[in-house]
Amino acid sequence: MIPPIANNFVAGETADGAVSHVESLNRDGIAGILNLLGEHYTDRADADADADEYVDLVRQLGATNLDGCVSVKPSQIGLDVGDRAFRENLDRIVDAADAEDVFVWVDMEDHETTDVTLDAVDDLGHRTGGNVGVCVQANLKRTPDDLERLADVPGKVRLVKGAYNEPASIAYKEKSKVDEVYEELLEQMFTEFDDGVAVGSHDPHMIAHARRLHERYGTPYEVQMLMGVREDGQRDLAAADIETWQYVPYGDKWFSYFYRRVRERKSNALFALRAVAGI
Repeated sequence: MIPPIANNFVAGETADGAVSHVESLNRDGIAGILNLLGEHYTDRADADADADEYVDLVRQLGATNLDGCVSVKPSQIGLDVGDRAFRENLDRIVDAADAEDVFVWVDMEDHETTDVTLDAVDDLGHRTGGNVGVCVQANLKRTPDDLERLADVPGKVRLVKGAYNEPASIAYKEKSKVDEVYEELLEQMFTEFDDGVAVGSHDPHMIAHARRLHERYGTPYEVQMLMGVREDGQRDLAAADIETWQYVPYGDKWFSYFYRRVRERKSNALFALRAVAGI
């Protein structure tokens, strides 16, 4: 059973509970990105089992009128087993989702997974006509080049600041530098992308920057935030007719996710403390 504090960040242990959460989000004008918790499987059977659940989940979403999609981690569906396992499972999830008109996000993990993830999204984005999206991280020094490549790939791109502890040789380590680069990359996306800019940030400054870029360039965009973080702000954005999505994790592996979110940044720990205090 998930304790009350974790319930603020995780939508239960079952797909039914997560889908019900998306239904409640939709009533506030917010869409939901469902993520079954799990990662770094080294057993093919575990990866296949979670891929099976994603296939069932997209079919469940497809049978509803809900505004929702799914997001998968490469290491969850077989990347740590091998490239072939990853691609076979991702392909069948995307094929099932495409048949149901359900969008699929592919999360980005540490820098060692970047190339294989981008290769898969490049292929599937063209194959589905844009029914696949990918996350890129502002702290990685390679990201401007990755965005150049992705500008020609049908689908959406989510820009986040980056939470993995990457080597200084390939990643910016200072928060001020990451913030500076995030703003620059957002402008690159609004300038070069025809569609599909996803602002993955809780930072009001970045969200305001994205809004100004939209006014300047006219590029459609959306804002994505985590469940349990600035939810009043999410509702405010939706009420202002800004397309708003909430990342909704669920599943029995909730503890490691909750613990990681709390320790990633001091601000997240503060959110957890506020949840405990009810403020």
